[in-house]
Amino acid sequence: MRRFLLIAATALALSGSARAVTPDEQLPDPKLEARARALSQELRCLVCQNQSIDDSAAPLAHDLRVILRERIAAGDTDKQAVDYLVRRYGDFVLLRPPFQADTWALWLGPVAVLLLGGAGVALYMRGRSRTAESPLTAADEAAAAQLMMRDEGD
Repeated sequence: MRRFLLIAATALALSGSARAVTPDEQLPDPKLEARARALSQELRCLVCQNQSIDDSAAPLAHDLRVILRERIAAGDTDKQAVDYLVRRYGDFVLLRPPFQADTWALWLGPVAVLLLGGAGVALYMRGRSRTAESPLTAADEAAAAQLMMRDEGD
């Protein structure tokens, strides 16, 4: 039983690092295949959205891997191959989209939310400290003294 658990744990650990690239997709030239692998790790699966096409088993990811390898085999540079896919599918296909006018919200949005949240917390805490430090009015002190005298009398 212990041996089975060890084998199962090893298989599970190794399956996390396995890629979705099938042998029929691979290029015969190891250098070209290495380029294709490096590029496919930078391209987003349009179905899975949080996986690279190298990791995804979706049919569209398979098609993108094949197109990428066809472009590389045809002699495209890395930039030309990626630019071809960007022209066809837009910047969304990139796992790291460029910093440009139409992606400013994507890059600066989290910072803006963090700053607005921090400002909100600061204003809230500032308001709380003002109310906590406000002294009792003379009327409030007199009412409190009367309540304490009444409690002592009971």
